[in-house]
Amino acid sequence: MAHSSHFYTFDKSNTLLKQAESCEAWAANRRKNYSQIEGVYPFYASRAKGAYLWDVDGNRYIDYMLGYGTIILGHADKRVTTAVVEELEKGNNVSPLWKPIQIELTKLLTKVIPGAEMAFLMKTGSDATSGAVRLARVFTGRNKVIRWGYNGWHDWATPLSTGVPEAVKTDILEFNYNDTESLENIFKQYPNEVACVIMMPFEFEKPLPGFLKKVRSIAHKYGALFILDEMRSGFRIALGGAQEYFNVHADLATYSKAMSNGHPISAIVGRTDILSGVGKTKMTSTFFGNTAEMAAAIETIKTLRETDTISHIWKLGKYFQEGIETLILEFNMPAKFAGFPPFPFIQFTIVDEDINEKVKQAFFIETTRRGIFLHPNHQWYISAAHTLKDIDETLNVFRFAFTAAHDELEKGNGR
Repeated sequence: MAHSSHFYTFDKSNTLLKQAESCEAWAANRRKNYSQIEGVYPFYASRAKGAYLWDVDGNRYIDYMLGYGTIILGHADKRVTTAVVEELEKGNNVSPLWKPIQIELTKLLTKVIPGAEMAFLMKTGSDATSGAVRLARVFTGRNKVIRWGYNGWHDWATPLSTGVPEAVKTDILEFNYNDTESLENIFKQYPNEVACVIMMPFEFEKPLPGFLKKVRSIAHKYGALFILDEMRSGFRIALGGAQEYFNVHADLATYSKAMSNGHPISAIVGRTDILSGVGKTKMTSTFFGNTAEMAAAIETIKTLRETDTISHIWKLGKYFQEGIETLILEFNMPAKFAGFPPFPFIQFTIVDEDINEKVKQAFFIETTRRGIFLHPNHQWYISAAHTLKDIDETLNVFRFAFTAAHDELEKGNGR
């Protein structure tokens, strides 16, 4: 149960963090308040099952981060785990040879993803987005890339560009979401130089009607490719991702995360004439051929096709949204539900940034120490393993969290 009277403590987690600071670079250089709120977030988990995870201190959480959205069926789903173990027992890496399972997965991807004529399998989301950009450059003979959203950590896309050569940055251009005029102005500024537009279909803000199709049209008007980064939206907003949901076809699209219920695999899918460019460049890795991850993807996608998982997630998300919006009104809180129901999130909208941050922290401190695992700055997710009872329990904790946030707001306003 998520606790309403007993607060979680994180002694073992904090002790492990101190140990890790001497040997693990991420622990030693973590950025305060990026993914955790200092002192009141667990850093180390012991296990996860279904919709729940347990930290090393024994605290149980209802998990809405789900491995940054990689878990769609639930943690340690038996169907997927069984498929993975069976494949592991056959040997996971036979490079440079392939196994027939690779054909099975790529055929499956071309069946369920709109406009997918061919697929190329890789390992991570950054692999796939970087590979898609490379293929666009091969196909068009151009260098510049227009992008929006988070597209990975590689040099061309990282949001923190320290260590990235200036020469790389000059070819990467960004436009404003839901603003096609800003996109067209870039094309006019760099005629015949742009290889592609690559973008997430949405994050917290929803696309205006026709926006994605307009982006595609503008890209094609100037001889560039349209690439959708479907890492978060793929296999979650719909089986065929944002392309299916918004009825817009990209020249290339990239997938990972929910595609394999937490196992490391990604894919570039799209037009054959563009994907044939893999023969003109070097896009290989020793581990691209690992087949256990392919087994995980096949089992996950088949389960999504054959069950009501996605509609279940939408149903729970809408119920969650209604509950959140009711609480926002009840507490008269400057906040809003952001995004689509399968990707629930709360944005606090206080004009004063300092007060907004303090109010936000008060909210997430309360949810964490009462057993709800969320992220202050990233979309949340719902899995097939979540239940209405889990949502009700979460909303009960949110009542305490909004109380704490309201008290912090009153304090900030000097009342």
